[in-house]
Amino acid sequence: MQTGFPLRATGLSPEFLELELTEGIVMQNPETTIATLRELRSIGVHLSIDDFGTGYSSLNYLKYLPINKLKIAHHFVDGIARDPNDEAITRAIITLAHSLNLTVIAEGVETTDQLEFLRAHECDEAQGYLLSRPLPVEELQRVLAEISQVYPHWTKSPEP
Repeated sequence: MQTGFPLRATGLSPEFLELELTEGIVMQNPETTIATLRELRSIGVHLSIDDFGTGYSSLNYLKYLPINKLKIAHHFVDGIARDPNDEAITRAIITLAHSLNLTVIAEGVETTDQLEFLRAHECDEAQGYLLSRPLPVEELQRVLAEISQVYPHWTKSPEP
């Protein structure tokens, strides 16, 4: 694979790199994007689609994308516990992702009601201010060190 920024030059092993693409970017030129993503995936890079459900994607293309994760857009998560339509869409995305053997992540989790809904519907991961605000590097390192002492199994290297 020929790129303008060779991953090899960074010294980073590909399995430790995860690239997030928005649904809209993928759909600008789906055939070319799919080919590029296949090349990245073949060398071990992890791939996710960000803000899923907000773009203009065709579900037909989703089955061809060599991705690892779908990230539910925060617009849907925000409506959990207030809007039955957002709950239905969130449940559908979780079911769809799992049916395609993808990990599903909910973005923008800010309330315990949202988190409990996501747990009840087997969402794999969550991001948002309820869990942590963005942290400076030094504070993140401190938090991760504390977590690794309490939960050593969480600090294992990811599987390629």
